[in-house]
Amino acid sequence: MKAENIHGTALLIGERGVLITGPSGAGKTTLALVLIDHCRARGLFSRLIGDDRLLAAAHAGRLVCRVPATIAGLAEVPGFMPRPLSFEPSGVIDLHIRLVPKHERDRFQEDFSEPIAGCPVPRIDLIERNVATALPAVMARLSIAAFA
Repeated sequence: MKAENIHGTALLIGERGVLITGPSGAGKTTLALVLIDHCRARGLFSRLIGDDRLLAAAHAGRLVCRVPATIAGLAEVPGFMPRPLSFEPSGVIDLHIRLVPKHERDRFQEDFSEPIAGCPVPRIDLIERNVATALPAVMARLSIAAFA
């Protein structure tokens, strides 16, 4: 199956892959960088897969995202040109975070999966440009301490 080119940022947290999508300026890169720093400070492996553009494909019923070679290891830091960052070339995605405007997010969300490249992936919607509420929500959803 041919990979689907998607607009998003992906990272690994421990053994879990996280895909962050949303419109330009929603805070995808910022959230990914904060999650990486937060986890590293607690001794948990975390690393960028790719920022801005990803190639997504189904493999054995799981969604795998990989970074295109032309942007591998680069993250677009707001206000600056893309900067180099340690990265993994690909990862299996376990959670899709969709950044949305505040009025589009339900306060309490049901378990929901959305297909990406033909693979169902659990999804949560979080308010765009709001790292303060997104960080604990992501950690709780992944059942990472202090929520385990």
